[in-house]
Amino acid sequence: MTTPDRPDSKIIEMTGVTKHYEGGVHALRGVDLTVEAGELLAITGPSGSGKSTLLHLIGTLDRPSSGTVRIAGHDVGKLADERLSALRAAHIGFVFQQFHLAAGRSAVDNVADGLLYAGRPVRLRRELAVAALERVGLGHRLHHRPHELSGGEQQRVAIARAVLGDPPLLLADEPTGNLDSASGDAVLGLLRDLHTEGTTVLIITHDHEVATGCDRLVRVRDGEIVFDGTANDRASTAPRPEGAR
Repeated sequence: MTTPDRPDSKIIEMTGVTKHYEGGVHALRGVDLTVEAGELLAITGPSGSGKSTLLHLIGTLDRPSSGTVRIAGHDVGKLADERLSALRAAHIGFVFQQFHLAAGRSAVDNVADGLLYAGRPVRLRRELAVAALERVGLGHRLHHRPHELSGGEQQRVAIARAVLGDPPLLLADEPTGNLDSASGDAVLGLLRDLHTEGTTVLIITHDHEVATGCDRLVRVRDGEIVFDGTANDRASTAPRPEGAR
């Protein structure tokens, strides 16, 4: 099976995207969004705004009802399932609020399992897993199991697994949601480091501080993008309190 080429510039292109579910639920209403390779952005909005649906479409976990979603230049709606799986494996890493680590397995095994279906020999999978864990600062915790790791360390293991194949796009869904502030800050610092190294990082969050710490902020409400800019842009265009000069 051929692996899709790596992206040159626009890693995400969404044009006129809608998503409808049974029962008359309109999760997305004509969304246009372009993300260049190498960006660090946050998508935020209240519960039910459509941000999780956006994540599923960008992550190729679902297809739009109408409109076009292109990831690394490939039209998701036109790809067969096998080709879509290849695109996802080559280009996208996922980090979730829940760490999804196997309780009885070491950190290195949890990460190596990310390549379980890639046809790589066990020795190579483990070598790559060790390198990924060292990359996220856990080279000294290779053989610890999840219950022996802090929440922040477990999330670092999950991030190591997500970047194991060096995907150009990393999707992080509420990555600090289950962490205390210090661990959350450390995880965000790691995501910024990955961005500095060239990874496109997209964070779904309801946390204002997380969102405003990104270079670009996209806010979703009622299935539509209502703001797309920087935190400074948002502050400068916000209405002033009555009586303020």
